[in-house]
Amino acid sequence: MEKSIKQQMQEVKEKALVCTDCRLSETRTQVVFGEGNPQARLVLVGEGPGEQEDKSGRPFVGRAGRLLEEVLEEVQLQRKDLWISNVIKCRACIIEEGRARNRPPRVDEVKACRKWLDAELNLIKPSVIVCVGAPAANLLIHKNFKMTEERGQWFTDSLYAPSVMAVLHTAYILRQHGEEYKQMRQLLIDDLIEAKERTEETQERQQLTLF
Repeated sequence: MEKSIKQQMQEVKEKALVCTDCRLSETRTQVVFGEGNPQARLVLVGEGPGEQEDKSGRPFVGRAGRLLEEVLEEVQLQRKDLWISNVIKCRACIIEEGRARNRPPRVDEVKACRKWLDAELNLIKPSVIVCVGAPAANLLIHKNFKMTEERGQWFTDSLYAPSVMAVLHTAYILRQHGEEYKQMRQLLIDDLIEAKERTEETQERQQLTLF
């Protein structure tokens, strides 16, 4: 009997949880695999886990994750209905004076980890992918992606989904203050509304082709 997508995803996750293909396996607390609905039409992809994600084993659970959940609720989307993942599954950090500090993942680390995100997306086959931050867009849209110029635009030539868009990372928004924070937060809301509508339109078109 053919395995369900959920079963296949669990098998991929179990392999990812014991991955030692790059140096990040030496400093992580645990692997942070994607979570949510493995049959989701809308997928969110961030850069990688931070301190809180590394502790909990879940993506987007720190301050940036709480802001993301807050904004998703405002546009009437729920985590459980989406698939949320990251480009890399282990926290990229530097140990300084006995303390770990986040750092951007290196090219070889992204390359080593790419197979796990590829496996997730190939199983889900989403209608829409939202790249949360430029690093995910560099991987899933194009390597020279510039958030200041291309945020909120639809890209329809991705190997992973018919429609891919990049939005501001919630960690970046949290670093803003006053009016700047409000404006950035509203941009994220507007982009997520558009992503939600695009997902619904794609589903409607697919249903029509069945008749």
